[in-house]
Amino acid sequence: MSLVLFLLQTSGLALLIALATGLVSGGCSAALIALISYSIAQEAVGVVVVAAFVGLGAIALITAMVSRILLVRFSQAAVFELQLQLCRQILATELKSLEALGLPRLLVILTEDIQVIAAAASILPVLMINIAGTVGCMVYVSWLSWQVLALVLLITLVASLSCRWFLVAGRRGLAAARENQERLFQHFRSLIEGIKELKLHYRGRQDFFAIDLQQTAHQVRYYNQKGLSLFAVLDSWGKFIYFFAVGLVLFALPNWIGISPNTRVAYVLTFTYLLGPMENLVNKLPLLGQASVALDKLAALGLTINQSVAASAPSPVQSWQQLELRGITHTYRTDLDAAEFTLGPVDLTVHPGELIFIIGGNGSGKSTLAKVLTGLYQPQSGEIWLDQQPITEENQEWYRQHFSVVFSDFYLFDRLLGVSGDADDSKAQDYLKQLNLSHKVRVEQGKFSTVDLSQGQRKRLALLSAYMENRPIYLFDEWAADQDPAFKQVFYTQFLPDLKTQGKTVFVISHDDHYFHVGDRILKLDYGQIEFEQSPSSAKL
Repeated sequence: MSLVLFLLQTSGLALLIALATGLVSGGCSAALIALISYSIAQEAVGVVVVAAFVGLGAIALITAMVSRILLVRFSQAAVFELQLQLCRQILATELKSLEALGLPRLLVILTEDIQVIAAAASILPVLMINIAGTVGCMVYVSWLSWQVLALVLLITLVASLSCRWFLVAGRRGLAAARENQERLFQHFRSLIEGIKELKLHYRGRQDFFAIDLQQTAHQVRYYNQKGLSLFAVLDSWGKFIYFFAVGLVLFALPNWIGISPNTRVAYVLTFTYLLGPMENLVNKLPLLGQASVALDKLAALGLTINQSVAASAPSPVQSWQQLELRGITHTYRTDLDAAEFTLGPVDLTVHPGELIFIIGGNGSGKSTLAKVLTGLYQPQSGEIWLDQQPITEENQEWYRQHFSVVFSDFYLFDRLLGVSGDADDSKAQDYLKQLNLSHKVRVEQGKFSTVDLSQGQRKRLALLSAYMENRPIYLFDEWAADQDPAFKQVFYTQFLPDLKTQGKTVFVISHDDHYFHVGDRILKLDYGQIEFEQSPSSAKL
């Protein structure tokens, strides 16, 4: 039912039209069964019966095709919109919330869950037609004999009660399999990203395979088998109930109430016709159950199709005068005994054209400060001011547009996002020469010819992307860590001063103390606190 509601929310009136034509097709199919039953009981049929048979058949065929085509189009359009909306929501959701959800969960949603919903939506047209045909046959049975209808309803009630346990237990198994699927995706990610380490450690590789991969995959298989097996038992149980109902009509019912042989033939023919739609419905219950679980997961994440997405942000201010952090703090839990780590309070005033080094040991809060400074994390207390404007949730997206950042765990896109045109290609090509990459990479229509490079070269391309963005403030997180000594010197003595000359403010997270003299200030962090903020000449490192 949740799948139908989802399609109704996204397709509206058009979906109702498709369902209505499906109901007409199912009703005509039921009328054809009644007409066939009537014709079998007659020695000869007239022209009217033949015309009715042809007419009902044509209507059933045409409406079935219309309903299926419309429903397939609407269901696929709904799934398409859901995919795009989920991507929009992920882009609009705060980084902290996405980090809490985790990459594996998001990947499962965008891949498996969406595909399950698409598959379930594609079978909905046939199910609607089958349900309509079943309802029509029940109406025909009631017209033949209310006693038989009462018997059928009683059997249906017993069947529903007995099948409910299989449905609930089967859906519970599929939900458990879905939970373990997220863990399995995490192990797949570890397998791919950690393949070098696994290759070098035989016992560790076997341990990872046996305890992580194999056991989690076993859990996914176990719960899927359990859920699907219960649905398979449900299918067999439904067939048993069908044959039990036919047996009652053929052998027991004539001894209880007086029904003619022709009426019994009509019942058996109707029940035989119903066997196909009912079997098809039961066979599709696992897929519908998986789609229901997937939709529940989407709702639980809060990334629903009805949430609004943030409007486009205005362009950053190129000529600003002062950036202030006033008593900024940010607290989060670390992996070590679930202890809390607090950054701050941080008080910092920055002006255009300054080059500031941020230093400190591992775990001192440098990366957290970078995310708060750039607006990726919201401060839990304190304020950020850009000139005379405080940064709030309403203008935080605008504030972020002032920064170009290359993080230590950067992601390199295969093209320059947000730029296009021959002039930009020419400018990017000039930067490639300065970065000593023109012999390996070309830029055509904003796209890199290759990103299959060493880590240091990939960082240079990320630096090029940051240059092309031309933002007023830059932040580089351990950028030079993967560069050779010669290019490291070029970065500190040429590129950074060049950005200063352009009036850009530059933050550099670095351990290269040999180059701190090129900066204006050094900001040292120690376990979230500012230990000192001094000029390079007076700093004691």
